[in-house]
Amino acid sequence: MLPTIFQQAVPVLKRLEEAGFEAYFVGGSVRDYLLGRTINDVDIATSAYPEEVKMVFRKTIDIGIEHGTVLVLEEGREYEITTFRTESSYTDYRRPDKVEFIRSLDGDLKRRDFTMNSMAMDGDGTIIDPYHGREDIQNRLIRTVGSPEMRFTEDALRMMRAVRFVSQLGFNLESSTLTSLREHSKLLEHIAVERKTMEFEKILAGRWKQEGLNLLVDSDLYKELPFLSGYGTQLKAFADLPDLDSLNKDQAWLILLTYIEEEDVQAFLKGWRLPTKMIRLRSKELDILKERQSGWTKTLLYRAGLDAALNVEKVYGCLEPSSDFSVERVMEQYHKLAISSRQELDVTGTDLMAWADQKGGPWVKERLLEIESAIINETIHNDKEEIRRWLESCNRL
Repeated sequence: MLPTIFQQAVPVLKRLEEAGFEAYFVGGSVRDYLLGRTINDVDIATSAYPEEVKMVFRKTIDIGIEHGTVLVLEEGREYEITTFRTESSYTDYRRPDKVEFIRSLDGDLKRRDFTMNSMAMDGDGTIIDPYHGREDIQNRLIRTVGSPEMRFTEDALRMMRAVRFVSQLGFNLESSTLTSLREHSKLLEHIAVERKTMEFEKILAGRWKQEGLNLLVDSDLYKELPFLSGYGTQLKAFADLPDLDSLNKDQAWLILLTYIEEEDVQAFLKGWRLPTKMIRLRSKELDILKERQSGWTKTLLYRAGLDAALNVEKVYGCLEPSSDFSVERVMEQYHKLAISSRQELDVTGTDLMAWADQKGGPWVKERLLEIESAIINETIHNDKEEIRRWLESCNRL
């Protein structure tokens, strides 16, 4: 029996078939079905042209109609339905100059990147596999559809996708695919930083990230990634860390930063066009990691916050496997803190201004920091009256 996500979408295929068109599940959902992996969404390919798809379904949205894709809203769910197509002449090594809609499923599957992604499945669960993707999955191989040179020169980002699949699936690159990837790695320079960052983050999130990162180094692809050109030795050391595969994406980013010269860290993070919030978080964690070398204190735990503290402890254990580290102990210590954020304080800046009969200013923030420190270190309790008496006894009002 097909997984629920396919069963829910079968009526969409049937509607197209009843209208006289072919329709199949394609791409990653079919691959992940055969691998027994979680399927988050399904893609549908059809012989119907976009305008014909819009005639079959009542609720549609044009989301990429020039490339043949129409979003169909059916039974409260969204389905991307794309017309069979061929592509030609990729002058920018990324996007096709010409897209032609066709009626042939085989012609559509032929243009795809890897054999494991070039399969289709009908509503009954029958697999259409002209390029032997199922066999390559069984052999844990990543192989291009047709000439690897042609596939990589059409779209250079496919090389990063190949490495990403190594990291996610633990597969090996088929020999001619690997050879071509090495020969054409320089083409990655034509790809936008944001696209490279997206794939690199998926590599860092993979279960077999060590294999993926080693492939980046061995193939020289890393030289075309932001700021990494001169960091081959460091990237190799990073890739060979014994427990690297156990880290999540954020922890992997943090540990990578420890291999970057301190004065270059901000430029490195900005070079990847990462969100400002993420840059701030990783920078903060890097600072906490340096202080953690001397051991956790209540103040350091409080300053870090739980998520950052756990990330730092996990990374510290990866960098110093023989050290006395424990994620569980850090969590236990954190939950024993008297407060976990300023919002939990029993006083506010308004209280301080009223008690001191002064207007606001930098002094308010200074007093709040002093109060936080006193409570965290158990000098006083988090009680409004006790806090006021303590401030008065210290001549801080």
